[in-house]
Amino acid sequence: MADKPHMNLIFIGHVDHGKSTTVGRLLYETGAISDRDIQRYKELTQQVNRPSFEFAFVMDSLKEERERGITIDIAHREFETPKFNFTIIDAPGHRDFVKNMITGASQADAAVLVISGVDGIMAQTREHAVLASVLGIKQLIVGVNKMDTAKFDQQKFEDVKKTASELLKSLGFNVAAVQFIPYSAFEGSNVSKKPETMPWYNGPTLLEALDMLTVPVKPTDKALRLPIQDVFSISGFGTVPVGRVETGVMKIGDQVIIMPEGIKTEIKSIEMHHKQLQKAEPGDNIGFNIKNVDKKSIKRGDVLGPASNPPTVASEFTAQVIVLHHQNVIAKGYTPVFHIHTVQIACTIVDILERKDPKTGQTLEKNPETIKTGDVAIVRIKPTKPIVIEKASEFPQLGRFAIRDMGETVGAGLVIDVTPRTGV
Repeated sequence: MADKPHMNLIFIGHVDHGKSTTVGRLLYETGAISDRDIQRYKELTQQVNRPSFEFAFVMDSLKEERERGITIDIAHREFETPKFNFTIIDAPGHRDFVKNMITGASQADAAVLVISGVDGIMAQTREHAVLASVLGIKQLIVGVNKMDTAKFDQQKFEDVKKTASELLKSLGFNVAAVQFIPYSAFEGSNVSKKPETMPWYNGPTLLEALDMLTVPVKPTDKALRLPIQDVFSISGFGTVPVGRVETGVMKIGDQVIIMPEGIKTEIKSIEMHHKQLQKAEPGDNIGFNIKNVDKKSIKRGDVLGPASNPPTVASEFTAQVIVLHHQNVIAKGYTPVFHIHTVQIACTIVDILERKDPKTGQTLEKNPETIKTGDVAIVRIKPTKPIVIEKASEFPQLGRFAIRDMGETVGAGLVIDVTPRTGV
Protein backbone atom coordinates (compact mmCIF):
# COMPACT_ATOMS: atom_id res chain seq x y z
CA MET A 1 0.00 0.00 0.00
CA ALA A 2 1.77 3.10 -1.20
CA ASP A 3 -0.80 5.55 0.08
CA LYS A 4 0.02 5.17 3.79
CA PRO A 5 1.64 8.24 5.29
CA HIS A 6 5.42 7.96 5.62
CA MET A 7 7.40 8.50 8.81
CA ASN A 8 11.15 8.51 9.49
CA LEU A 9 11.77 6.78 12.80
CA ILE A 10 15.03 6.74 14.74
CA PHE A 11 16.02 4.39 17.55
CA ILE A 12 18.30 6.02 20.09
CA GLY A 13 19.75 5.11 23.47
CA HIS A 14 22.72 3.53 25.21
CA VAL A 15 24.95 1.13 23.31
CA ASP A 16 23.94 -2.14 25.02
CA HIS A 17 20.28 -1.51 25.66
CA GLY A 18 19.01 -3.42 22.63
CA LYS A 19 18.20 -0.91 19.89
CA SER A 20 19.30 -3.15 17.03
CA THR A 21 17.53 -6.17 18.54
CA THR A 22 14.35 -4.09 18.88
CA VAL A 23 14.56 -3.01 15.26
CA GLY A 24 15.23 -6.56 14.07
CA ARG A 25 12.28 -7.85 16.09
CA LEU A 26 9.96 -5.15 14.68
CA LEU A 27 11.03 -5.96 11.12
CA TYR A 28 10.44 -9.66 11.77
CA GLU A 29 7.03 -9.22 13.40
CA THR A 30 5.79 -6.91 10.63
CA GLY A 31 6.93 -9.34 7.92
CA ALA A 32 9.68 -7.06 6.58
CA ILE A 33 12.12 -9.94 7.08
CA SER A 34 11.35 -13.65 6.87
CA ASP A 35 12.00 -16.72 9.02
CA ARG A 36 14.62 -17.71 6.48
CA ASP A 37 16.48 -14.42 6.99
CA ILE A 38 16.41 -14.90 10.75
CA GLN A 39 17.71 -18.46 10.36
CA ARG A 40 20.58 -17.14 8.23
CA TYR A 41 21.41 -14.49 10.81
CA LYS A 42 21.21 -17.11 13.57
CA GLU A 43 23.86 -19.20 11.80
CA LEU A 44 26.02 -16.10 11.39
CA THR A 45 25.76 -15.25 15.09
CA GLN A 46 27.05 -18.69 15.97
CA GLN A 47 29.97 -18.34 13.55
CA VAL A 48 31.16 -15.13 15.22
CA ASN A 49 30.26 -16.45 18.66
CA ARG A 50 27.54 -13.95 19.49
CA PRO A 51 24.49 -16.14 20.18
CA SER A 52 21.16 -14.32 20.73
CA PHE A 53 22.28 -11.45 18.50
CA GLU A 54 20.32 -12.58 15.42
CA PHE A 55 17.79 -9.74 15.50
CA ALA A 56 20.53 -7.16 15.94
CA PHE A 57 22.34 -8.57 12.92
CA VAL A 58 19.48 -7.58 10.67
CA MET A 59 20.56 -3.97 11.02
CA ASP A 60 24.25 -4.43 11.70
CA SER A 61 25.01 -5.50 8.20
CA LEU A 62 28.61 -4.39 8.12
CA LYS A 63 31.01 -7.24 8.85
CA GLU A 64 33.12 -5.17 11.22
CA GLU A 65 30.01 -4.33 13.25
CA ARG A 66 29.04 -7.99 13.46
CA GLU A 67 32.40 -8.91 14.87
CA ARG A 68 32.45 -6.07 17.37
CA GLY A 69 28.75 -6.31 18.19
CA ILE A 70 28.15 -2.58 17.87
CA THR A 71 26.35 -0.38 15.38
CA ILE A 72 28.59 2.03 13.47
CA ASP A 73 26.91 3.60 10.49
CA ILE A 74 23.30 4.50 9.98
CA ALA A 75 21.25 1.76 8.36
CA HIS A 76 17.89 2.29 6.70
CA ARG A 77 15.16 -0.37 6.66
CA GLU A 78 11.47 -0.09 5.94
CA PHE A 79 8.44 -1.71 7.52
CA GLU A 80 4.69 -1.16 7.51
CA THR A 81 2.16 -0.96 10.30
CA PRO A 82 -1.61 -0.80 9.79
CA LYS A 83 -1.34 3.02 9.72
CA PHE A 84 2.16 4.02 8.54
CA ASN A 85 4.99 3.25 6.20
CA PHE A 86 8.10 3.60 8.39
CA THR A 87 11.71 4.09 7.39
CA ILE A 88 13.90 3.15 10.33
CA ILE A 89 17.05 5.12 10.86
CA ASP A 90 19.03 2.94 13.26
CA ALA A 91 21.34 5.30 15.09
CA PRO A 92 24.56 4.10 16.60
CA GLY A 93 24.69 4.13 20.38
CA HIS A 94 28.44 3.86 20.62
CA ARG A 95 30.18 7.06 21.78
CA ASP A 96 32.49 7.43 18.75
CA PHE A 97 29.56 7.32 16.42
CA VAL A 98 27.51 10.21 17.76
CA LYS A 99 28.08 12.25 14.63
CA ASN A 100 26.21 9.60 12.61
CA MET A 101 23.46 9.77 15.20
CA ILE A 102 23.29 13.55 14.63
CA THR A 103 22.81 13.06 10.89
CA GLY A 104 20.11 10.48 11.59
CA ALA A 105 18.23 12.46 14.21
CA SER A 106 18.06 15.51 12.01
CA GLN A 107 16.04 13.47 9.49
CA ALA A 108 13.70 11.80 11.99
CA ASP A 109 10.01 12.57 12.52
CA ALA A 110 9.87 10.57 15.75
CA ALA A 111 12.23 8.66 18.04
CA VAL A 112 12.13 5.54 20.17
CA LEU A 113 14.44 5.98 23.15
CA VAL A 114 15.44 2.46 24.21
CA ILE A 115 16.33 2.05 27.89
CA SER A 116 17.24 -1.24 29.56
CA GLY A 117 14.81 -2.24 32.31
CA VAL A 118 17.83 -3.68 34.15
CA ASP A 119 20.38 -0.83 33.89
CA GLY A 120 18.10 2.19 33.59
CA ILE A 121 19.43 5.54 32.35
CA MET A 122 23.12 5.71 31.44
CA ALA A 123 25.28 8.68 30.38
CA GLN A 124 24.56 7.96 26.75
CA THR A 125 20.82 7.67 27.25
CA ARG A 126 21.00 11.21 28.59
CA GLU A 127 23.20 12.46 25.73
CA HIS A 128 20.88 11.01 23.07
CA ALA A 129 17.81 12.47 24.79
CA VAL A 130 19.46 15.92 24.86
CA LEU A 131 20.36 15.67 21.16
CA ALA A 132 16.84 14.52 20.25
CA SER A 133 15.47 17.57 22.03
CA VAL A 134 17.95 20.03 20.47
CA LEU A 135 17.57 18.50 17.01
CA GLY A 136 13.86 19.17 17.27
CA ILE A 137 12.35 15.69 17.56
CA LYS A 138 8.98 16.37 19.13
CA GLN A 139 7.48 12.87 19.21
CA LEU A 140 9.06 10.33 21.48
CA ILE A 141 8.28 6.81 22.67
CA VAL A 142 10.31 5.38 25.55
CA GLY A 143 10.84 1.64 25.11
CA VAL A 144 11.83 -0.11 28.34
CA ASN A 145 13.58 -3.18 26.93
CA LYS A 146 15.09 -6.33 28.49
CA MET A 147 12.03 -6.86 30.68
CA ASP A 148 12.77 -10.61 30.44
CA THR A 149 16.13 -10.04 32.18
CA ALA A 150 14.33 -7.75 34.66
CA LYS A 151 12.00 -10.74 35.39
CA PHE A 152 9.03 -8.70 34.08
CA ASP A 153 9.10 -6.80 37.37
CA GLN A 154 6.62 -3.90 37.44
CA GLN A 155 8.74 -1.98 39.98
CA LYS A 156 11.77 -2.00 37.63
CA PHE A 157 9.60 -0.57 34.84
CA GLU A 158 8.12 2.10 37.15
CA ASP A 159 11.61 3.13 38.34
CA VAL A 160 12.87 3.62 34.76
CA LYS A 161 9.67 5.47 33.84
CA LYS A 162 10.09 7.85 36.79
CA THR A 163 13.76 8.75 36.13
CA ALA A 164 13.20 8.98 32.36
CA SER A 165 10.19 11.28 32.89
CA GLU A 166 12.29 13.63 35.03
CA LEU A 167 15.07 13.70 32.43
CA LEU A 168 12.68 14.34 29.51
CA LYS A 169 10.78 17.00 31.43
CA SER A 170 14.03 18.87 32.16
CA LEU A 171 14.75 18.84 28.40
CA GLY A 172 11.41 20.41 27.53
CA PHE A 173 9.56 17.31 26.28
CA ASN A 174 5.84 17.14 26.97
CA VAL A 175 6.03 14.04 29.17
CA ALA A 176 2.24 13.64 29.20
CA ALA A 177 2.44 12.87 25.47
CA VAL A 178 5.32 10.37 25.81
CA GLN A 179 4.39 6.69 25.88
CA PHE A 180 6.40 4.30 28.07
CA ILE A 181 6.31 0.72 26.75
CA PRO A 182 7.78 -2.25 28.66
CA TYR A 183 8.87 -5.08 26.36
CA SER A 184 11.43 -7.76 25.61
CA ALA A 185 12.89 -7.53 22.10
CA PHE A 186 14.70 -10.83 22.60
CA GLU A 187 11.57 -12.79 23.56
CA GLY A 188 9.17 -10.64 21.52
CA SER A 189 7.00 -9.91 24.53
CA ASN A 190 4.80 -6.79 24.03
CA VAL A 191 6.39 -5.90 20.67
CA SER A 192 3.42 -6.83 18.50
CA LYS A 193 1.49 -9.15 20.81
CA LYS A 194 -0.03 -8.41 24.21
CA PRO A 195 2.22 -9.95 26.87
CA GLU A 196 1.15 -12.77 29.14
CA THR A 197 4.34 -12.08 31.05
CA MET A 198 3.18 -8.67 32.35
CA PRO A 199 -0.39 -8.97 33.68
CA TRP A 200 0.13 -5.63 35.46
CA TYR A 201 0.51 -3.78 32.12
CA ASN A 202 -2.57 -2.78 30.13
CA GLY A 203 -1.16 -0.20 27.70
CA PRO A 204 -0.33 -0.53 24.01
CA THR A 205 2.29 -2.84 22.49
CA LEU A 206 5.34 -1.20 20.89
CA LEU A 207 3.74 -1.52 17.42
CA GLU A 208 0.44 -0.05 18.63
CA ALA A 209 2.36 2.86 20.19
CA LEU A 210 4.03 3.54 16.82
CA ASP A 211 0.61 3.76 15.19
CA MET A 212 -0.41 6.38 17.76
CA LEU A 213 2.22 8.83 16.43
CA THR A 214 1.01 11.72 14.28
CA VAL A 215 2.24 12.63 10.81
CA PRO A 216 4.30 15.83 10.87
CA VAL A 217 3.00 18.67 8.75
CA LYS A 218 5.31 19.22 5.78
CA PRO A 219 6.62 22.80 5.62
CA THR A 220 5.67 23.20 1.93
CA ASP A 221 4.59 26.83 2.45
CA LYS A 222 8.14 27.96 3.28
CA ALA A 223 10.84 28.92 0.80
CA LEU A 224 12.78 26.00 -0.74
CA ARG A 225 15.83 24.92 1.24
CA LEU A 226 17.87 21.88 0.23
CA PRO A 227 21.26 21.23 1.88
CA ILE A 228 23.48 19.33 -0.57
CA GLN A 229 24.76 15.96 0.66
CA ASP A 230 26.81 14.98 -2.38
CA VAL A 231 27.49 15.99 -5.98
CA PHE A 232 27.87 13.63 -8.94
CA SER A 233 28.83 14.13 -12.53
CA ILE A 234 26.86 11.74 -14.76
CA SER A 235 27.86 11.40 -18.40
CA GLY A 236 25.18 12.60 -20.78
CA PHE A 237 23.43 14.24 -17.83
CA GLY A 238 25.84 16.75 -16.35
CA THR A 239 25.98 17.77 -12.72
CA VAL A 240 23.62 15.97 -10.32
CA PRO A 241 23.58 17.10 -6.67
CA VAL A 242 21.71 14.96 -4.13
CA GLY A 243 20.06 16.00 -0.90
CA ARG A 244 16.89 16.12 1.13
CA VAL A 245 14.29 18.83 0.64
CA GLU A 246 13.92 20.38 4.11
CA THR A 247 11.35 23.08 3.35
CA GLY A 248 9.36 24.31 0.35
CA VAL A 249 8.78 22.59 -2.97
CA MET A 250 11.22 22.05 -5.85
CA LYS A 251 9.80 21.91 -9.39
CA ILE A 252 11.32 21.32 -12.80
CA GLY A 253 12.12 24.67 -14.42
CA ASP A 254 12.67 26.45 -11.06
CA GLN A 255 15.26 29.24 -11.09
CA VAL A 256 17.48 28.50 -8.11
CA ILE A 257 20.62 29.75 -6.41
CA ILE A 258 23.28 27.71 -4.58
CA MET A 259 24.85 29.42 -1.59
CA PRO A 260 27.41 30.41 -0.32
CA GLU A 261 28.86 30.45 -3.88
CA GLY A 262 25.91 32.41 -5.29
CA ILE A 263 25.62 30.16 -8.38
CA LYS A 264 22.35 30.68 -10.26
CA THR A 265 20.94 27.81 -12.28
CA GLU A 266 17.78 26.01 -13.35
CA ILE A 267 16.34 22.63 -12.28
CA LYS A 268 16.29 20.40 -15.38
CA SER A 269 15.04 17.13 -13.83
CA ILE A 270 14.31 15.54 -10.45
CA GLU A 271 14.67 11.87 -9.55
CA MET A 272 13.85 9.80 -6.46
CA HIS A 273 14.30 6.02 -6.14
CA HIS A 274 15.06 5.92 -9.90
CA LYS A 275 11.73 7.56 -10.77
CA GLN A 276 11.41 10.90 -12.52
CA LEU A 277 9.42 13.48 -10.54
CA GLN A 278 7.77 16.74 -11.56
CA LYS A 279 8.24 18.13 -8.05
CA ALA A 280 9.83 17.25 -4.71
CA GLU A 281 8.54 18.06 -1.22
CA PRO A 282 9.98 18.18 2.32
CA GLY A 283 11.36 14.81 3.39
CA ASP A 284 12.12 13.70 -0.17
CA ASN A 285 15.69 12.50 -0.71
CA ILE A 286 16.34 13.39 -4.34
CA GLY A 287 18.93 13.71 -7.06
CA PHE A 288 18.43 16.62 -9.46
CA ASN A 289 20.08 17.78 -12.63
CA ILE A 290 21.09 21.45 -12.94
CA LYS A 291 21.99 23.53 -15.98
CA ASN A 292 25.52 24.65 -16.84
CA VAL A 293 27.13 24.10 -13.45
CA ASP A 294 30.48 22.37 -13.10
CA LYS A 295 30.60 19.65 -10.43
CA LYS A 296 33.73 21.23 -8.94
CA SER A 297 32.04 24.54 -8.21
CA ILE A 298 29.59 23.16 -5.62
CA LYS A 299 30.06 20.85 -2.64
CA ARG A 300 28.48 19.05 0.30
CA GLY A 301 27.14 21.60 2.80
CA ASP A 302 26.05 24.13 0.17
CA VAL A 303 22.35 25.00 0.30
CA LEU A 304 20.01 25.48 -2.62
CA GLY A 305 17.05 27.87 -2.54
CA PRO A 306 14.94 30.00 -4.90
CA ALA A 307 16.87 32.68 -6.80
CA SER A 308 14.25 35.12 -5.46
CA ASN A 309 14.81 34.09 -1.81
CA PRO A 310 18.43 32.93 -1.39
CA PRO A 311 19.55 30.93 1.66
CA THR A 312 21.25 33.15 4.27
CA VAL A 313 25.05 33.16 4.37
CA ALA A 314 26.22 34.04 7.86
CA SER A 315 29.14 36.22 8.82
CA GLU A 316 28.14 35.54 12.45
CA PHE A 317 25.24 34.00 14.33
CA THR A 318 23.84 34.01 17.86
CA ALA A 319 22.74 30.70 19.35
CA GLN A 320 21.53 29.04 22.51
CA VAL A 321 23.85 26.16 23.30
CA ILE A 322 23.85 23.40 25.88
CA VAL A 323 27.25 22.08 26.96
CA LEU A 324 26.94 18.27 27.14
CA HIS A 325 30.41 17.41 28.33
CA HIS A 326 33.70 19.19 28.12
CA GLN A 327 36.88 18.35 30.05
CA ASN A 328 37.60 21.98 30.90
CA VAL A 329 35.72 25.24 30.65
CA ILE A 330 34.80 26.90 27.37
CA ALA A 331 35.98 30.49 26.90
CA LYS A 332 35.94 33.04 24.08
CA GLY A 333 38.15 31.99 21.18
CA TYR A 334 37.20 28.30 21.48
CA THR A 335 36.98 26.86 17.93
CA PRO A 336 35.42 23.37 17.75
CA VAL A 337 33.73 21.73 14.74
CA PHE A 338 30.06 22.52 14.20
CA HIS A 339 27.77 20.04 12.43
CA ILE A 340 25.01 22.08 10.79
CA HIS A 341 22.67 20.34 8.30
CA THR A 342 25.12 18.65 5.88
CA VAL A 343 28.12 20.86 6.62
CA GLN A 344 30.93 20.35 9.13
CA ILE A 345 32.91 23.49 9.82
CA ALA A 346 35.14 24.99 12.49
CA CYS A 347 33.48 27.97 14.17
CA THR A 348 34.78 30.29 16.87
CA ILE A 349 32.84 31.32 19.95
CA VAL A 350 33.55 35.05 19.87
CA ASP A 351 31.38 36.10 22.81
CA ILE A 352 29.43 34.53 25.67
CA LEU A 353 26.41 36.77 26.24
CA GLU A 354 24.66 35.01 29.11
CA ARG A 355 24.44 31.83 31.13
CA LYS A 356 20.97 30.43 31.82
CA ASP A 357 19.41 28.04 34.28
CA PRO A 358 18.80 24.84 32.26
CA LYS A 359 15.67 24.04 34.31
CA THR A 360 13.89 27.40 34.20
CA GLY A 361 15.52 29.26 31.30
CA GLN A 362 16.14 32.27 33.61
CA THR A 363 19.34 34.28 33.14
CA LEU A 364 21.90 33.40 35.85
CA GLU A 365 24.79 35.58 34.70
CA LYS A 366 25.43 38.19 32.00
CA ASN A 367 28.68 38.05 29.98
CA PRO A 368 30.32 35.19 31.92
CA GLU A 369 34.00 34.57 31.22
CA THR A 370 33.49 30.81 30.73
CA ILE A 371 30.85 28.09 30.49
CA LYS A 372 31.15 24.42 31.48
CA THR A 373 29.43 21.02 31.29
CA GLY A 374 25.72 21.28 32.08
CA ASP A 375 25.45 25.00 31.28
CA VAL A 376 23.00 26.54 28.86
CA ALA A 377 24.28 29.76 27.33
CA ILE A 378 23.65 32.36 24.66
CA VAL A 379 26.80 32.74 22.56
CA ARG A 380 27.97 34.60 19.47
CA ILE A 381 29.68 32.42 16.89
CA LYS A 382 31.82 33.19 13.85
CA PRO A 383 32.27 30.50 11.16
CA THR A 384 35.82 30.17 9.79
CA LYS A 385 34.41 30.03 6.22
CA PRO A 386 31.16 31.24 4.64
CA ILE A 387 28.28 28.86 5.40
CA VAL A 388 24.53 28.86 5.07
CA ILE A 389 22.71 28.91 8.37
CA GLU A 390 19.18 30.08 9.18
CA LYS A 391 17.28 31.11 12.30
CA ALA A 392 15.74 28.04 13.95
CA SER A 393 12.46 29.97 14.27
CA GLU A 394 12.26 30.31 10.47
CA PHE A 395 13.97 27.15 9.16
CA PRO A 396 14.45 24.79 12.14
CA GLN A 397 16.16 22.18 9.94
CA LEU A 398 18.93 24.68 9.10
CA GLY A 399 19.09 26.29 12.50
CA ARG A 400 20.14 23.35 14.67
CA PHE A 401 23.65 22.09 15.22
CA ALA A 402 25.90 19.85 17.27
CA ILE A 403 29.37 20.84 18.46
CA ARG A 404 32.13 18.22 18.36
CA ASP A 405 35.70 18.25 19.62
CA MET A 406 38.26 15.48 20.28
CA GLY A 407 35.85 12.80 19.01
CA GLU A 408 33.08 13.79 21.42
CA THR A 409 29.86 15.72 21.21
CA VAL A 410 30.64 18.75 23.34
CA GLY A 411 27.29 20.45 22.93
CA ALA A 412 24.30 21.20 20.78
CA GLY A 413 22.37 24.33 19.96
CA LEU A 414 19.72 26.38 18.19
CA VAL A 415 20.32 29.50 16.10
CA ILE A 416 18.50 32.54 17.48
CA ASP A 417 19.75 35.19 15.06
CA VAL A 418 21.99 35.46 11.99
CA THR A 419 24.12 38.39 10.85
CA PRO A 420 24.13 37.96 7.06
CA ARG A 421 27.33 38.42 5.11
CA THR A 422 27.35 41.63 3.11
CA GLY A 423 28.81 41.65 -0.38
CA VAL A 424 30.21 38.41 -1.81
